[in-house]
Amino acid sequence: MDNVLEFRNVSKCYKTHLSIRKGWILRELNLSVKAGEIFGYIGPNGAGKTTTIRLALGILFPNAGSISLFGQPASRVVLKNRIGFLPENPYFYDYLTGEEFLDFYARLLGLNAARRRERIPYLLDLVDLGSRGDRQLRKYSKGMLQRIGLAQAILNEPDLIILDEPLSGLDPMGRRQIRDIILDLRQQGKTIFFSSHILQDAEMICDRIGILDRGRLISIGPLADLLGRETEFWEVTFSGCQVNLAEFQAEMVSNRNGEQMVRLSDEDDLERFLEEIRNQDGKLRSLHSQRATLEDFFLEKVRQGRESGRV
Repeated sequence: MDNVLEFRNVSKCYKTHLSIRKGWILRELNLSVKAGEIFGYIGPNGAGKTTTIRLALGILFPNAGSISLFGQPASRVVLKNRIGFLPENPYFYDYLTGEEFLDFYARLLGLNAARRRERIPYLLDLVDLGSRGDRQLRKYSKGMLQRIGLAQAILNEPDLIILDEPLSGLDPMGRRQIRDIILDLRQQGKTIFFSSHILQDAEMICDRIGILDRGRLISIGPLADLLGRETEFWEVTFSGCQVNLAEFQAEMVSNRNGEQMVRLSDEDDLERFLEEIRNQDGKLRSLHSQRATLEDFFLEKVRQGRESGRV
């Protein structure tokens, strides 16, 4: 089986005031998530990302099109046992401790006592809450709640893990931990579908990306194919000389403490620029090449889609 989750021509709308008109949330969405991959689903606020997730989970139903899970109709209730889910803004009962919270959900999932005794301490340690399992959730920070929510989402070792903004509210260390957990889950053969506003994190861990804007999928594919492999520009930091930038089509980025940083977009200009620094006995401090980032690509695709009227 190649596709774990698949949308075919899925549309979803809601009725506006007095049911006179329909407001479209998703329009003819065609999307597939392959087994064993990390799929990042990104888009502006209100693009329809959370609606897509709710449709996949069966919380909402499409007005048109079909959705399949593991090659079967997504409406089959038995398939839900193979899915783990963390919503964007989870709400948990405040007076349960972390251990009690996981034990409650483990019972709902049908884990026996022996399995619960093994699984719960392991997951608490995995999300770095091993020493806080006996603390009530009302005393958890937002980041801690996000991590306990992730532990809940993988309690039953699901094949498909759906995460809605899993990295929101986390400090840099917490984001790193969650990224590492997601990568480890992929190593175990799990499939991860997650939405995120943190494009840098998505760029670091995703195999493929889908960009949604105003209910339409405007781009999808492997990151390497979307962003390309060509260098967009080079940044050169040097000191000890003065170079005429006009001769090299170079752009000054910064000039402080005796060090200058310039940006060049042509490789031939770069070679001549470096040669000029050597000729003047200057010192090369650093040289960095820069490819297009996911943020650059995302903003450009959204702009193009809106200017063309496609979204």
